[in-house]
Amino acid sequence: MRTFDDLFAISAERKGGPNALEAMLDKPKTAEQLAQIPEDRWLAQFTKGVFQAGFNWKVIENKWDGFEAAFHGFDVDRCAFMHDEDMDSLMSNKDIVRNGPKIRTVMDNAHFLQSLRESGGAGVVLGGWASTDYVNQLEFMKKGGSRIGGATGQYSLRFLGKDSFILSRDVVARLIAEGVIDKQPTSKGAMKKVQAAFNTWMDQSGRSLTEISRVLAMSV
Repeated sequence: MRTFDDLFAISAERKGGPNALEAMLDKPKTAEQLAQIPEDRWLAQFTKGVFQAGFNWKVIENKWDGFEAAFHGFDVDRCAFMHDEDMDSLMSNKDIVRNGPKIRTVMDNAHFLQSLRESGGAGVVLGGWASTDYVNQLEFMKKGGSRIGGATGQYSLRFLGKDSFILSRDVVARLIAEGVIDKQPTSKGAMKKVQAAFNTWMDQSGRSLTEISRVLAMSV
């Protein structure tokens, strides 16, 4: 496995030099900043991620005002107690994508967010999760929420500003090239290997998961 400096050099050569690459690297929000994000925004982002999965992202973006209205600004308590009449109304609402199983994830994920309140709320629990334990955060979200493990969880956390890696095609290709894994990681064992590699690169560089993930993606 190459050092982070070696991977940075490869990416820099592809992207016009170290300064050009550096300008492409976004830094994550701090735990304090994430703790201030209202829980309705966590539910909104999880919902957007769920609906974008396997669908044209632009369609969801174009309809997003309709989603916000249909789900009452993603008020967590209101979404947690949707009843049959609400579901019937949503399934006939042309301002959103009328996918029943995905609509139900809004209620399920609202329940998940409610369950975090005793521990400080989503911003504290999910925003303050250690980067060195990121794969267990994804597992926690997978077990507690609905359809927010895996790639949807990774992208949602990234868009919220949480330090994260995204196992995109290019990132996986680089991890395979470095001998970390031999295929798309799906098992807990493979994910632990990915986490260990990122932890090593974090120790070497002092950089975040977000920055390292971007460097890996641009090295391919």
